[in-house]
Amino acid sequence: MRFLATGEQREFTRTLDCLLGTCGTPAVARAWAAGEQQPGRELWARIAAAGVFGLAVAERHGGMGPLPVELALSFVELGRHAVPGPLAETVAAAAFLERLGEGAAAEDLLPRIAAGDAVVSLCAGGPYAGSPYAVDADAADAVLVVEGDTVRRADAHGPVQASLDPARRLSRPLGGGVLAKGPAVTAAAAHAVEVARLATAAQSLGLGRALLAATVSYAGQRTQFQRPIGSFQAVKHRLADTLIGLEFAQPLVYAAALAVAAGAPSAGREVAAAKVAAGEAAHAAARTALQLHGAVGYTAELDLSLWIRKARPLRDAWGTPAECRARVLAA
Repeated sequence: MRFLATGEQREFTRTLDCLLGTCGTPAVARAWAAGEQQPGRELWARIAAAGVFGLAVAERHGGMGPLPVELALSFVELGRHAVPGPLAETVAAAAFLERLGEGAAAEDLLPRIAAGDAVVSLCAGGPYAGSPYAVDADAADAVLVVEGDTVRRADAHGPVQASLDPARRLSRPLGGGVLAKGPAVTAAAAHAVEVARLATAAQSLGLGRALLAATVSYAGQRTQFQRPIGSFQAVKHRLADTLIGLEFAQPLVYAAALAVAAGAPSAGREVAAAKVAAGEAAHAAARTALQLHGAVGYTAELDLSLWIRKARPLRDAWGTPAECRARVLAA
């Protein structure tokens, strides 16, 4: 099957790519990692003004969605530019609140998410995604915690934990009152995990594309034995393997987005498959970039390190490869 974006979708992604290309995302990511949130919040507002978060919010709450295909396309660009912040968690929280139904939290948060006024982190551990940590809880305006059939809004968080990705700040959400309880919470959480996995897979795809492009460019400039290293067969094979992994992942991500948009019974399986393929492809791209950049690839001062260090956390977020493969097999 061939997946071809419409002219409107391609124009949207081009506009978003141009926007992010002028925002200096490496500097924003470094500031975010250091706990300086203002540059990240300004970038968040610009992304929201472009309509990205509105794609996850229904029109009655000020959004344009839910539009999973357009959301996936936009998250590819967010991953390509290594935008920091709880991006997947915010759109997953929007999907959760939309599916949960009307309520004070939905009426309060959904319009603010669409407008870019609220950064929200969703933490769904246990059977949903297996992590007790919330992403960027210290920067979030709200942290929603799903435990079984109960959801609460945390009112505090524990110490910020170190992460392989310094711009991905983890902490345990604490306290908070119960917002809802029952089967509706379970169903909404399952849908939110699908959206989070789809967004993370799309981010990984964009991240891998950026890593490959940077590595190809470097391989054409760096010389060894008076020749560009990109001319050596071993290097060509490594780059080709990386490209093939990303090329195979791309249609799986788009197929998963279409399945979520259609509400297909197979959506959970297809999203899990896309998450595995894109996460593994991005991780392989990071390893290739690290190896072919040589010693300079290990330096934190190199902006490329911001991309390299995102690959593994994104691969494991919202379901490790083993968990996602088990989801595919169970279906």
